[in-house]
Amino acid sequence: MAAKRSAALELAVLGVLTESPQHGYELRKRLVSVLGLFTTISYGALYPTLKSLVTRGFIAEQDVSPNAVYPKRNRIVYALTPEGVEYFNSLVADDGSGSWEDEIFAVRIALFGQTAADTRLHILQGRRRRLEDRLDQMRTNLVKGRERLDAYTLELQQHGLDALEREVAWLGELISREEAGGMATNASPTRGIVNPRTGRPKISASNE
Repeated sequence: MAAKRSAALELAVLGVLTESPQHGYELRKRLVSVLGLFTTISYGALYPTLKSLVTRGFIAEQDVSPNAVYPKRNRIVYALTPEGVEYFNSLVADDGSGSWEDEIFAVRIALFGQTAADTRLHILQGRRRRLEDRLDQMRTNLVKGRERLDAYTLELQQHGLDALEREVAWLGELISREEAGGMATNASPTRGIVNPRTGRPKISASNE
């Protein structure tokens, strides 16, 4: 699970850096406050991710002197390298089962503005199948356990079932839109990160 959260954070960081070079504080603010992808991101999780990407040659550190943007002191700014752009493009082109998982799906859909139409559709269809299987299992478990569970536990399970049904219905709407030609956006390909909020599970990237 921790590895999947780390991969989701890495992809989100690369996606933000496609917009422009940024320092750690800006990255964290963008991921939490603007995109709303993560409930929280500790610097203890963010900076090891940045260090790993630097070590692997996907981003580079730039020491920026004080200026109008950074007036107080030198700051380390992170920017994508050509290898990082290639790596990022390979990640957003991946429509395998890993892209449907809870830990990374929100990031993938946030990057749909930078994702090919057939890849978007395949990810949405795969995610819906995954949740439909989970929904069937939850319904079966709820029927089997109804006599053994108290009223509060039943309410909790029903709440989870309702939320899952809403997400399956939402995915069906998105799939229909994609099949009809996709959703219109004012964003350019390099600024296509959107916020898939409102009832969708957020990702936690705390220091674990």
